[in-house]
Amino acid sequence: MELKRVVVTGMGAITPIGKTIDEYWNNLVQGVSGAAPITRFDATQFKTQFACEVKDYKATDYFDRKEARKMDMFAQFAVIAAEQAYQDAGIDLQTIDQDMAGVIWGAGIGGIITFLDETRGFVKNNEVPRFNPFFIPKMISDIAAGHISIKYGFRGPNYGTVSACASASHAIGSAFDLIRLGKAEMFITGGSEAAINEAGVGGFNAMQAISTRNDDPATASRPFDKGRDGFVMGEGAGALVIEEYEHAVKRGAKIYCELVGSGMTADAHHITAPHPEGKGAQRVMENALKDGNINLEEVDYINVHGTSTPLGDIAEPLAIQRLFGDHAYKLNISSTKSMTGHLLGATGAIEAIASILAMKNSIVPPTINQFELDPEIDPKLNLTPNKAQERKIKVAMSNTFGFGGHNACVVFKALD
Repeated sequence: MELKRVVVTGMGAITPIGKTIDEYWNNLVQGVSGAAPITRFDATQFKTQFACEVKDYKATDYFDRKEARKMDMFAQFAVIAAEQAYQDAGIDLQTIDQDMAGVIWGAGIGGIITFLDETRGFVKNNEVPRFNPFFIPKMISDIAAGHISIKYGFRGPNYGTVSACASASHAIGSAFDLIRLGKAEMFITGGSEAAINEAGVGGFNAMQAISTRNDDPATASRPFDKGRDGFVMGEGAGALVIEEYEHAVKRGAKIYCELVGSGMTADAHHITAPHPEGKGAQRVMENALKDGNINLEEVDYINVHGTSTPLGDIAEPLAIQRLFGDHAYKLNISSTKSMTGHLLGATGAIEAIASILAMKNSIVPPTINQFELDPEIDPKLNLTPNKAQERKIKVAMSNTFGFGGHNACVVFKALD
């Protein structure tokens, strides 16, 4: 069968460096770090005392108090970003088929804030079983998709994807496939996460996965740098409206770009470490490009996973070099996690948005905090160090890799 074309018509974001698309993009281009001391709880006894929080966030700025109490913060972020994308796409519910509009949403962890709060209450009450009736609906990872579909009456495919840090990219790829197959006409898709609490920080500390550079948080997320010591936790959400091309044209929607390919692979190697040679990363990029019928030489920019971890930042550049050969040196590569931190299950969404905006504005956002390149990384690769670079971009890719060996890649192309 002939697959349908899919385009991006709306975007929304709430991130550590901006609570709207414009704020987020402007701060990306300026190389602003979102890392700062943690305000959500007293972190003085933790090995890591900083994170990339959404600044000055108050649920009541977006929801009434009764509604806010029924939603974990990760779901609140989801609804906020989805509303921005919905408005940006100019959707008129009176003119679309809501049975053919769906929501697929990613979250790697889900309602960990709610889970910790309810468990504390249980212990505080001498283990008397008194739980909030919204405990389970606030905690489960799929509830964000449910909230969004209820708000807009989208009755098409509706579910959550959970694949650690690849969750949002898997959501986007799944929505993409369903539209191509004619099973839906439109999706709100993306991902959200809110795991900056004692359990989240303590758990990643125990794994030795996150940076402990407490004396200088702003430079702690330093992908590809010799001095990197782990990722910086982030939070927030990114949302995209994607739809079938003819459907978008018919309703007169503005079109950012075409979503042309997606790839999904597994390392099948280790629960947290990437394959040392980046074999899964190489295959996922290769599969995504093949899916989109894109030649290697057509790719201009890769928004890489680039978390600022010792192993991952070596494996991914190797994968790019093996796949692209000489063209690897003609690419722009950057890790926007150097600014936003790692949004875990939401990362694929905000980085897809960064890739699309790079294409739209002909500007590649930088990899900040590049002080001394790791000697194991080829210095001829253009990692877009410290400052944004102007470049006309026709094809952009976004990579996300998750604990468990989950790999995802999505490919965007300027509309012909």
